[in-house]
Amino acid sequence: MTRSLVATYNIHRAVGRDGAADPERVADVLAQIGAHVVALQEVQRGAAGRDLVHILRDRLAAEAVSGATMLRRDAEYGNVLLTRYPVLSVARLDLTVAPREPRGALDVVLDCGGWRLRVLATHLGLLPYERRRQVRRLLAQLDRGEEAPTMPTVLMGDLNEWFLWGRPLRWLHAQFRRTPAPPTFPARLPVFALDRLWVRPRTLLDGLAVHASPLARIASDHLPLVATLDPRQLAAAAPRPPQPLAPCSAASPDR
Repeated sequence: MTRSLVATYNIHRAVGRDGAADPERVADVLAQIGAHVVALQEVQRGAAGRDLVHILRDRLAAEAVSGATMLRRDAEYGNVLLTRYPVLSVARLDLTVAPREPRGALDVVLDCGGWRLRVLATHLGLLPYERRRQVRRLLAQLDRGEEAPTMPTVLMGDLNEWFLWGRPLRWLHAQFRRTPAPPTFPARLPVFALDRLWVRPRTLLDGLAVHASPLARIASDHLPLVATLDPRQLAAAAPRPPQPLAPCSAASPDR
């Protein structure tokens, strides 16, 4: 079993920091990374013609799994998972907290050649109460299914979490163990770690870094976050039982 590269990247509808919409430029950044699996956020695809997803899929020789959350005029908008591995199953989660902008997540199981990988890819809301509810829904989904506690799992995406000690991050750390969080936003001079990636079991994670090439710094307002997974470590990893979430207190309701 060989190492795999997985990445998460908010492509901002392929509109770069220079204001130009350039899907080919985003495709070039992804080609630089060379990941086997990429979670994309803010993907807009038109109803006709060669749209953004077609361009990325063809350039990277990958399969595209779409998780649209909105329809803007004649275009879908939302999450996309690009994968060079065969797809075994797909579930689409609705994480919308009304009346806020619709949000969702993709829950995809991949055949990585000798081992299977579960990927949850998402883009969370802008307000704290949204993210609390959305993370709870994600964690409830995480442990559904007989194989869920032992299947290697990656949760990644743009979490929009500005608060380092906020409850959503604490809950995720409890489930996955703490993971490095290098800043990815804004792309020109990153300060905030909005884009996150967790791996279970933690021993599967062999490296985590921001892809900060000159092209990546202009292609979107976020930089890609890239992880190296080493499946050879799976045999030595003991399953970690899921940790219960602390109930919300009456003084600080989750709403």
